[in-house]
Amino acid sequence: MSAHVEIIGTGSAPNLVLIHGWGMSSAVFAPLIKPLSKIFTLHLVDLPGMGASRPIEPFNLHALADTVGENIPGKANVLGWSLGGLVAQRIAILQPDRIRRLVLVGSTPCFVNHAGWQYGVNPAAFDDFARGVNENYQATILQFLTLQCMGASDARSTVRQLRTALANKPAPTQATLQGALKVLLDSDLRDEVANIRKPTLLIHGDRDTLAPLQAAHWMSQNLPLGFLRVIAGASHAPFLSHQTQFIAALTQFLEPEQQ
Repeated sequence: MSAHVEIIGTGSAPNLVLIHGWGMSSAVFAPLIKPLSKIFTLHLVDLPGMGASRPIEPFNLHALADTVGENIPGKANVLGWSLGGLVAQRIAILQPDRIRRLVLVGSTPCFVNHAGWQYGVNPAAFDDFARGVNENYQATILQFLTLQCMGASDARSTVRQLRTALANKPAPTQATLQGALKVLLDSDLRDEVANIRKPTLLIHGDRDTLAPLQAAHWMSQNLPLGFLRVIAGASHAPFLSHQTQFIAALTQFLEPEQQ
C-alpha cells in the first residue's frame, strides 16, 4: 500500500505533514505552500483513492492511518484537516513514534451525533454533500471551498489558486467517496483520545458547522496535552479564510526549539 506524497523543501527545515479532508486532495493546501515552505519541509499527502494516490481495500480508518503512516517521515509534525484529522489522530494512537507534534484543524473524534454526543452533525448533512458531489464533483467541491474562503482578504485569489490546483489532480471515484464518507459516519475515537500523548494544537473556527466548536472544547479538555486556538469568524477551513492568523498559530506551536 502507498500514498502519494509530494515533498517541497530542502529537508533542512522541520518536517510538516499535511493531510487533507474528504473528497479532496493535497491541492486544497495550495495557498499555504509558499509561506509554509519557507519554514518547513512540507510533505503533502494525497489520501488513498484521492488525488494521485491509488485506492486501497479495505477502505477504513485503520487502513488509511496505516497507509499514510508508512509514507511519512518519522518524528514529523503532522497536521490533519477534517477527515485528515481523524487519520492523524489514528496515527497518533497506533503509531505514536511517527509524530512529534499534532495539529488538528476543523476536526473531531466523532463527526456524527449519537446518544451522549451532540457535538457532531446529523448524518443527513453528509448525505446531502455526497449527493451533490456525485452529481457534479468539481462544481460542488469548488462551491464548498468558495464558502470556506469567505472572510479572507484575498478570497478571489485564493479561490483561483484552488481552482487551478484541484484541476491538476484526478477526481476520486464514487467508490472512494462513499468509502471515505462511511469513515466519517462510522468513526468514533472518543474513548481513545486520552491515548494521544503528543502535544496537540486544535485550530478551530467558531462558525464551523461540520465540526462544531463544542467538539474542539471537548477535545481540549480530554487530550493530555491539548491546546485550543479558536479563530473568530472562520468556519471549517480557517487556513483558507484566515490564513495569516492560521499560520501564526501554527508556527508558534511548531517553533523549532520546541521540537
